[in-house]
Amino acid sequence: MKSITVARNYAEALFAVGDTFGELLDGVAGAIQADERIGTVLQSPRVSKTAKSQILERALKGEAPREFVRFLQAVVRRGRQALLPEMAQEYQVLLDQKLNRVHAGVTLADEADARMQKQVVDRLAKALGREVRAYFRSDPRILGGVVVRVGDRIFDGSVRRRLTAIQRRMLTGE
Repeated sequence: MKSITVARNYAEALFAVGDTFGELLDGVAGAIQADERIGTVLQSPRVSKTAKSQILERALKGEAPREFVRFLQAVVRRGRQALLPEMAQEYQVLLDQKLNRVHAGVTLADEADARMQKQVVDRLAKALGREVRAYFRSDPRILGGVVVRVGDRIFDGSVRRRLTAIQRRMLTGE
């Protein structure tokens, strides 16, 4: 829990500088996770913090604004580079809040085509009053309908849930 709090503090500091660094931060965090050598160099106590800062500066020269590079160098100076993936997630949360955007996991019985996805997103946006970024998956076990997860809330409109509710009422005599 403490690492998330620290990551959130760093994300808030970067967000205070600007709200355009999301892709860059995701890219750096992704590179660290994708290439073990990058993570090893940034985590190694044998590589000085100054050398790590210089490596970041050379790697991002012309690719990232100076403020962003200085942010990464501050992260390295304080030994927090292992938290870059969490910082990227927390930065996205701040950006979503600013843009009044919500993420939704949508489960359908069958694969959704582009038209169906647009309909679902439009209806969710209208119902929630926010921009919706939906992530679709299929699960034939729900039989039909849709199950939507937004944060910790689940909206279950599946045929499976309805059949289970009918079965429960029949068994209890309601």
